[in-house]
Amino acid sequence: MNNTYSGLVDQTFHFPQEGFNVEDNYLRFNGVDIKRLIDKYGTPFKLTYLPKIGQQVNKAKKMFNDAIKKHRYDGNYYYCYCTKSSHFSFIVEETLKHGVHLETSFAYDIEIVKQLYKRRKINKETFIICNGFKTKPYTRNIARLINDGFKNVIPILDNKNEFEDYKKLIRAKDPVNIGLRIAAEEEPTFDFYTSRLGIRSRDILEFYVDKIKGNTKFNLKMLHFFMNKGIKDDVYYWSELNKVINLYCQLKKICPELDSVNIGGGFPIKHSLGFEYDYQYMANEIVSTIKRVCKANKVPMPDIYTEFGSFTVGEAGAVVYSVLDEKMQNDREIWYMIDSSFITTLPDTWGIGEKFLMLPINRWDEEYQEVHLGGLTCDSHDFYTSEEHINAVFLPKASTRDKNDEPLYIGFFHTGAYQDQLAGYGGIKHCMIPSPKHVVVEYNKEGQLEDWLYAKEQTPQSMLKILGYIR
Repeated sequence: MNNTYSGLVDQTFHFPQEGFNVEDNYLRFNGVDIKRLIDKYGTPFKLTYLPKIGQQVNKAKKMFNDAIKKHRYDGNYYYCYCTKSSHFSFIVEETLKHGVHLETSFAYDIEIVKQLYKRRKINKETFIICNGFKTKPYTRNIARLINDGFKNVIPILDNKNEFEDYKKLIRAKDPVNIGLRIAAEEEPTFDFYTSRLGIRSRDILEFYVDKIKGNTKFNLKMLHFFMNKGIKDDVYYWSELNKVINLYCQLKKICPELDSVNIGGGFPIKHSLGFEYDYQYMANEIVSTIKRVCKANKVPMPDIYTEFGSFTVGEAGAVVYSVLDEKMQNDREIWYMIDSSFITTLPDTWGIGEKFLMLPINRWDEEYQEVHLGGLTCDSHDFYTSEEHINAVFLPKASTRDKNDEPLYIGFFHTGAYQDQLAGYGGIKHCMIPSPKHVVVEYNKEGQLEDWLYAKEQTPQSMLKILGYIR
């Protein structure tokens, strides 16, 4: 019986697998020598592996374009990156290297768009899909972009009153393309029935006829819907997609300029070594479903836009910790205390019970045991006690045979989306736990992997200044 951690993984999963392998008893992430980064930077640190972003973008593009070719679909496919999943300049600029368009969600996003244009990372032909409930500063910023000649800025109306702002603010000579967001029905298990965002589906046709049809300043180009649960192969998803495409067909018959459907809510990413998802099948089914409904209604097929955030950047991220101590709190519960906090570095684990792919970096040849992981804050909810595939956490034994032995290092992987945005990058964290250092890995001009420090660990002085103790 092999009681090592390596034996546990081999008995439970197919391993090694894409993105993960073990060399000389140390885990590698997409070929990155994590132990070398630990030795160089210390823990804790956040890691961004930039090449993964392009791999994900090109993977989705190929899948949808293959589906379009297979089903002889008449429309085109456009990949949009949701900036809200990670706003960092090196992230957004990396996505743009691979021919993506952008989706925004708040007024300050437009300032990012302006900076990207100044840096010549985008041009005035790039599609900018403007989503979210619009504040007055947001609609003003959108209007300014359009008035400055950005031809493919598409405001997606989240409510009926929003349209009045654009009528007053936009001065473009040519008709401006706009979209309508449908208020999607939520899953039966959700706290409410209909999304707070978007316009009720039964009001869409009437609103178009009363407010947009015949207005020479605007064209209704896009119908948008967002599925909070993402793209999943179940009755609920296909039912909602069919409803949206049928509504598109009704609108298309009275609105010839309507030519696009935007599918919000993206593909899932791997949060377990046991993750299985047939991406190509789902792309095929989406394309074939849209074609089938359009043919039944005898209307032209729309261009398809997707908005992928987590899928784009999630698998590029990781967080690496050291185990500081092992604590036995009763006869059964063993705690490993990490050198940071889950609440402040991976808030999804605390806020919505999200599970990430967690693996040790070292000690794969040692015995394992069931443990609980505890963070440094005084909050009783600062813990991680189960993985996506099992209601437990197993890790190599942390107690060292010799005081000079290296500690156990653990990594949480595919954490690149939303965690910094939700935790608030820098700033003040619970119990003043500092934001960890941030390391970026990318290919240099010679095609070799290199790493650089984007941000140092947050200092007490920076926090005291925010709190007013240092002026």
